[in-house]
Amino acid sequence: MGSLTPSSKTWTVTVAAGNTADAATLLATASGLSKRKVKEAMSKGAVWLARDHQEQRLRRATSVPAAGAVLRLHYAPEILARQPPTPLLLADRQAYSVWHKPPGLLSQGNRYGDHCAIERLAAKHLDRPVFVVHRLDRETGGLILLAHQQRAAAAFGRLLRERRMEKTYLALVCGRPQPPSGEILLSLDGKAAASRYVTVAYYAEGALLRIEIISGRTHQVRRHLTALGHPVVGDPRYGRGNKRPGGMRLVACRLAFRCPLAHKEETFCLPGRLARSVLFGGTS
Repeated sequence: MGSLTPSSKTWTVTVAAGNTADAATLLATASGLSKRKVKEAMSKGAVWLARDHQEQRLRRATSVPAAGAVLRLHYAPEILARQPPTPLLLADRQAYSVWHKPPGLLSQGNRYGDHCAIERLAAKHLDRPVFVVHRLDRETGGLILLAHQQRAAAAFGRLLRERRMEKTYLALVCGRPQPPSGEILLSLDGKAAASRYVTVAYYAEGALLRIEIISGRTHQVRRHLTALGHPVVGDPRYGRGNKRPGGMRLVACRLAFRCPLAHKEETFCLPGRLARSVLFGGTS
C-alpha cells in the first residue's frame, strides 16, 4: 500500500501446544503494541494466519489459533493511518460489478493491509467475495471490473488474455503530440505492447488524448506516452520534472466486451463529471 517506511515492522508468532490465548493477545505480547492497536491492524488486513501450507488474512481478534499455526503482524503505522477515498458502484451484474476507482485507491491490498484497496471496500459494500480481474495503478482513476465468482473471474481472465476487452483511457499530457494521432509500438518488459492515441483537444497544460491499449502491460499508457515524449501530466514516476499538484491526469473511461457469462455486448462509460474530476481536478 505504497512505499514502506522505517517504522514498518513484522512480528511472527508460532502458536504453542495448549494455547488458550486469542490472536490479538498473542500478537500484543510479541510486539509490545497495545491490544487496541493490534485489533485495529487486524481489522485493516495487516494480520495473516498460516496453517496447513495456506496463508490468509485473519480479522477476528478473538480467534484462538490452533497449535502449530503461525501468526504474522505486518505493521506500518503510516499505512494504517491512511483514509481511503470512496469508490462508486456503477453497475452490479451479481457475478461481476463495475466501479469508479478514484485516484489514491489501490486495486488490491498487500501484506500491510487492504483497507485502502477497492478489493476490500467492494467486498464489504456488496457482502460478496471479490476477485480482481484487472488492475489500475494507485494514481489512476476510472473504471475497474471486479468478479464475484471464481467462474466469472476465470471467464473474464480469458477475455483479457485473448485481448477481447476494449479498454479506453483519457490522458492530459505534456506538450502537443505530432502527429496528433497514431500508434505506439514499443515492447515493454520484453513483451510486445501496442497503444493507439488520438488528440481530442488542446489545453494550456498540453493536449487531451484518447488512448486504446491493445496489449495491457504494466503501466503501459504511462510508459508509452513518456516514450512518445509526452508524459501524463502529474505522473509521479515517468517523465522528468513532471510532478504537478492535483495528482496524475489519467482516467480509465470505457470498457467494452462481449460478456462471457450472458453472451451479450456490454459497454461501460465513466460519467463525464467523474472523468473531468480526475483530468482537471475539483470535486466529482
